[in-house]
Amino acid sequence: MTLRISRRSMLKAAGAATGAVGIGIGTGVAASPATAADKPFAHPGMLHTRADLERMAAKVKAGAAPYTAGFAKLTANRHSQSTWRPNPQVIVARGGSDVQNYPILYNDIHAAYQNALRWKITGDTAHADTARDICNAWSGTSKGIGGGSDIVLLAGIYGYQFANVGELMRGYPGFDLARFQDMLITYFYPMNHGFLNRETNCWGHYWANWDLCSMASLMAIGILCDDRAKFNETVDYFHNGAGNGSLAKAIPYVYDDLGLAQWQESGRDQAHSMMGIGLMGTICEMAWNQGVDLYAADDSKFRKACEYVARYNLGYDVPYTTYTWTNGPHCVPTEQTVIAEGGRGQGRPVWERVYNHYAIRRGMAMPNTGAMVAGRSRLKGGGGDHGPEGGGGDYGPNSGGFDELGFGTLAFTQDKATAAESATAPSGSAPTPAAKSGSSGSSSSSGSSGSSGDSAAEPPSGPSAQAGKSDGDLAATGSSDLPLWTAASGVTAVVGGLLLLRRRGRATATPSDTVE
Repeated sequence: MTLRISRRSMLKAAGAATGAVGIGIGTGVAASPATAADKPFAHPGMLHTRADLERMAAKVKAGAAPYTAGFAKLTANRHSQSTWRPNPQVIVARGGSDVQNYPILYNDIHAAYQNALRWKITGDTAHADTARDICNAWSGTSKGIGGGSDIVLLAGIYGYQFANVGELMRGYPGFDLARFQDMLITYFYPMNHGFLNRETNCWGHYWANWDLCSMASLMAIGILCDDRAKFNETVDYFHNGAGNGSLAKAIPYVYDDLGLAQWQESGRDQAHSMMGIGLMGTICEMAWNQGVDLYAADDSKFRKACEYVARYNLGYDVPYTTYTWTNGPHCVPTEQTVIAEGGRGQGRPVWERVYNHYAIRRGMAMPNTGAMVAGRSRLKGGGGDHGPEGGGGDYGPNSGGFDELGFGTLAFTQDKATAAESATAPSGSAPTPAAKSGSSGSSSSSGSSGSSGDSAAEPPSGPSAQAGKSDGDLAATGSSDLPLWTAASGVTAVVGGLLLLRRRGRATATPSDTVE
């Protein structure tokens, strides 16, 4: 039994007596019309603005480093070739009992993005045609998305990525923007919005990256569709959300004397911690390009988290405060007492964007992130890419290698002159943070204080963790022993705008083994 979001299921009414409800999603899943309450959106204005694209094109044409190396990385990727042909699916699924065909989707999305980027840089319309044809093929074929709990990741990660492609292709001859928007609003947006508005007795049930990918997709779809309400919903959640993707929950402990802040998934593994840095960076960059500065929120708290994750993945010690959350439907208290070494030093294309914002645009110290960009690691074979950042297809065939659109060396590198033009914090209208309740208390560190021989990246010792702790039961991605979320009768049931989901115990449980 799997969950599906499809046009048919969204129109199908279902009886209210469907058994125990594990999560009730929504306060309405229909797309809301653009409000135009604030200034119009800038287009293109997601990960790349017109000025960004013009800078890339000019630097590559001039043979300027490191842009040429970044462009060479792009052109060497098989996904960036104009000979790529799409393979659209009627239903694409991740998790559950359906055929796991979601790799077809992420490969096509990255091919579309890479071809769109090559077109924007070179003017070669063969690449634009390829990107357009991929987008049109999927919007003309897709009838829904499906899966188990991982459908949230499908809708979030691939929703924001596909929306970014659509933004680059806006206005290109033959690109059916309206149909593409409809696909994202009909099949991806309901899961994004619903997940962030779920009804649950244990709000922290998912890791930060589940919220963050949903937030990224919601924001990107809002920009693509000129829907200010969707954009503002994401900004409000970033400041005030109940789940682990909000700023306060994603970064639960701050070590101000070290300039570091602990990431929510640091006790889980480093691959997902870096994934989180990438997703929050994506949200911040899209907001920045629409005049909203999330990078600077709470004394640039995200900068400190970037430094923390980078430092540990360079091979240095960092402080770690025991992370406590309530686990599962019965909210069982659970702890992670040490930082996790799994995936430590892994290369992921998430660093150039945050480094160039904080260090170049804003002139702030980013020694550890800068070392990550430069590949200066104490770990054998670790600590960055040791070259320009790549994209989908450069980091293995599995889904983790396609979590980021990538190519940050090419796309986000800024020199001092161009950075100065955008250094002033934007002043767009957006929801503001709610007043914080109570003051942050000091918490002791259970990790190392951090010592190394790298003076450029070495903060003083003696951490004093600050800020509130997150209360989250954290569902892991792709683990076979995790519960699956399924619709009450095996299909999505929409009743008066409420998407009802039912939780089956574990993957091996019978339908009667439900837990709430």
